Amino acid sequence: MRSNQNRGGVREPHMSRAELKKSLGKGSTVWRLFGFIFKNYKIRFAVVLACIVVSALTTLASSLFTRTLIDDYITPMLSQSVPDYSPLAVALLKLAVVLLVGVAASYSYNLIMIFVGQGTMLKLRQGLFSHMEDLPLSYFDSHSHGDIMSVYTNDVDTLRQVIGNTVPNLFQSLITLVSTFISMVVLSLPLTLVSVLMAVLTVRVTARLGSISRKYFADRQRSLGAVNGFIEEMVSGQRVVKVYCHEKKAVEDFAVLNEQLRSSAYNANKIGSMVMPINGNIGNLGYVLTAVVGALIALGGVTAWYLSGIGGAALTLGTLVAFLSLQKNFTRPISSISNEINSIAMASAGTDRVYSLLDEPQEVDNGNVTLVNSSVSHNGSLTVSESRTGTWAWKAKGEELVPLQGLVSLKDVDFSYVEGKQVLFDISLTAYPGQKIAFVGGTGAGKTTITNLINRFYEIQEGTITYDGFNIRDIEKDSLRRSLGIVLQETCLFSASVMDNIRYGRLDATDEECRTAARLVYADSFIRRLPQGYDTVLAADGGNLSQGERQLLAIARAAVADPPVLILDEATSSIDTRTEKLIQKGMDSLMKGRTTFVIAHRLSTVQNANYIMVLDHGHIIERGRHDELLAQKGKYYELYTGNQITA
Repeated sequence: MRSNQNRGGVREPHMSRAELKKSLGKGSTVWRLFGFIFKNYKIRFAVVLACIVVSALTTLASSLFTRTLIDDYITPMLSQSVPDYSPLAVALLKLAVVLLVGVAASYSYNLIMIFVGQGTMLKLRQGLFSHMEDLPLSYFDSHSHGDIMSVYTNDVDTLRQVIGNTVPNLFQSLITLVSTFISMVVLSLPLTLVSVLMAVLTVRVTARLGSISRKYFADRQRSLGAVNGFIEEMVSGQRVVKVYCHEKKAVEDFAVLNEQLRSSAYNANKIGSMVMPINGNIGNLGYVLTAVVGALIALGGVTAWYLSGIGGAALTLGTLVAFLSLQKNFTRPISSISNEINSIAMASAGTDRVYSLLDEPQEVDNGNVTLVNSSVSHNGSLTVSESRTGTWAWKAKGEELVPLQGLVSLKDVDFSYVEGKQVLFDISLTAYPGQKIAFVGGTGAGKTTITNLINRFYEIQEGTITYDGFNIRDIEKDSLRRSLGIVLQETCLFSASVMDNIRYGRLDATDEECRTAARLVYADSFIRRLPQGYDTVLAADGGNLSQGERQLLAIARAAVADPPVLILDEATSSIDTRTEKLIQKGMDSLMKGRTTFVIAHRLSTVQNANYIMVLDHGHIIERGRHDELLAQKGKYYELYTGNQITA
């Protein structure tokens, strides 16, 4: 198993995507989180528990020592004419050693829990990102990007704080509670009963406030995600906001969301902040009652006979002082658990959101046909090649290689994004190898939807789509999409150099291959005019380029991928007419010998298409060549000429 070196110098074991997803577990979210921690850090957690036990026992020993100090050392010394302090000094030295061991144990488990917390966050983020990469596009269409980001930042960081601080505090409190309770019972049962009654009251108050605050903390996390989502949208759409002078409206909308966050956070923290003072006062009341009852027993008061009959002989002064110290140790863990209620509620809400994302169903991929590089053997048959040959073939298990030709066929395809709202109806067409198929029609006609079905961004409800005779459901999605080069209308560039953005189409492409692709689509000239040419680092999403230049890079990226089939979704929509003519020559060269699907609003770019499909509200209403469709004087004629045909 490989390892990754983190910045702190401690090596974290690398986990595969399958291992990560399996270790994240199933069941209630909180228990899944703890199960995830235990599974990945068994040994460290065992050491933490051992250190917590040692730390708790040393605290208990110091409390019990007060009994010995008073009854065995101070009281006898009061009757001595010349007190001998040497036994007391030896006892105090032993106690100091015990306390030093406790300090070392406390430091150790806190240090280990910091490592466990950071390591858990590392693995959780890896699991989240790995799972997110396998989610269908429909998930991102229905969830705010800012809200998704909030899961990675706010919710995961909340869990880090809980794992690093709350979890060890809870364990220490529980161990201290149990060990202190046993010691209290041994010292005095009547006083223990008084302490237990007050503890029960504390627990009931804590449980009630906890159930209320958990709801408010869940609301707070959701409101925080909504605020982050709105900010992300406003940052990316700031140009549109300013164009339409909607700054004031944006501020007003943000104020509403921000107030919702403030209100939910206020309610959550208001309930949580009540826990500490209430429990503190209950603890003080319990301490006073214990001291009064203990004094009555120790001094032989009116109730001493009844109480000593319950708990045995009357208390010594040392025992009473030791018990009062234990009583503080008994109420302190309860108060500590109560004080952690905010963190627990926040962690519960954060854990729910983290596992909500992790439980989203992934893309289904049952394909068994893969895309491989092929070469011709001596006997003329195709064989798998380990190197890139530029010749592709389909490989089905136990069958001979089938050359990739680019024959794509849709038959009786129906599709709905949302159940009950059909957007494509009975779509049938065939694109033969090397043909250029164009889709035209009004906005919302279904043009882009068809291409999204070919690469299986979405799954069809009825009908079949085949690729070189294979049902695309039988082709592995990675292989299917590797065979398709796509240029989207909305370009996406990364904060990297121009060269790296082009190379994103094929990561093993050489610099010269990237330059060749750029020259092919006439992007080379503007790239060379940039400050550092191909080494120029782009701003976020290519913010330092024009829209047309960004689209040229997207086309160059598809060119360097050298795919057998191309999908061009308004690939030249943001490029001026002069540049478009130059690019069209490069595009024609790029499309030569490839099956190409073109979506275009500029009908001049699809006149040379083999077939033009005219869509209207999810139906193919016309199909044919440019001249044929013009002669029909139907919908295509209207779109091309701008003249509406009347009956």
